[in-house]
Amino acid sequence: MMEGKTILFVHGFASSGANGTVRHLRELLPDCRIVAPDLPVAPEEALSLLKDLCGKEAPDLIIGTSMGGMFAEQLSGYDRILVNPAFHLADTLLKNNGLGRQEFHSPRSGGETSFMVTKALLEEYRTVSARCFTGEPETGRVWGLFGIHDTMVDCFDEFYAHYPQALRFDGEHYLNDHAIQSGLLPLIRRIDDRQESRSRKVVLISMDHVLRDTRTGEPLGEAVKAFRHLSEAYETYVYCRERYNEPDRWGDTVRWAERYLGVYAWDRVLAGNRPGLLLGDYWIAPQEEEDFMGTVMVFGREPFRNWNEVMTFFDRLGGQ
Repeated sequence: MMEGKTILFVHGFASSGANGTVRHLRELLPDCRIVAPDLPVAPEEALSLLKDLCGKEAPDLIIGTSMGGMFAEQLSGYDRILVNPAFHLADTLLKNNGLGRQEFHSPRSGGETSFMVTKALLEEYRTVSARCFTGEPETGRVWGLFGIHDTMVDCFDEFYAHYPQALRFDGEHYLNDHAIQSGLLPLIRRIDDRQESRSRKVVLISMDHVLRDTRTGEPLGEAVKAFRHLSEAYETYVYCRERYNEPDRWGDTVRWAERYLGVYAWDRVLAGNRPGLLLGDYWIAPQEEEDFMGTVMVFGREPFRNWNEVMTFFDRLGGQ
């Protein structure tokens, strides 16, 4: 994934290019070059530095977190992921930090350990933040990742008003290892696939009796683990049979997929009653589907009695 490519990482407020997220991404993407500068505290200087870096590095992807997401939105012409973007940083700082001396959260290359937040600095941030969403719309090149447990910043609705690719993930404002691997990494994989025009075999998976236990509403066995595992080598879609006269159920289905499957299932939930009309390579269903043109795998029967047996089958195929 991202082999031979360059990612520009734009850190958040009071952070640095040596933070834990950068270190983890370098471990997870060893074949990718990650450029992560320490940003000046002054926002105009920071934005100027980032624009110069874009011209020199021509990054294949820009990832900005919190304040870095606000800056990344303004770096047009590149694929970008905005993680918990703080589009109103001055207000966020007043609410969570206040004025006065602040400590950097991670080591800076120049050895600085602290800096001052003044009213003048907040006004600079207001000026720079106001430029968001003023450029040419690039709806196909900007993704937003929003932690469902983020209590510091909530700009989901504002982002979604401009960009349709708004995703929620199981995480807080700051990224931990789980959020990186289950939220950020699968989105990077999708972008890399699109950049490379890479196609994968399609696996359709029935929602009820396969992914979801209809009695409890909980995932069935190892369903979540299996869906994520299969998504690393295949295009995985959730298919649910919805009653035509109960359209309100669709929202509940999407929320279920968002809650349990997260980024892996974003924009890959289908509804209908005619699976034979679907194009796919594999169909994992609770019963036979004679009209489906691909390979039908009946979940719960030999040789696919549980999700471990399903994963073993696909591991042997190796993406075929």
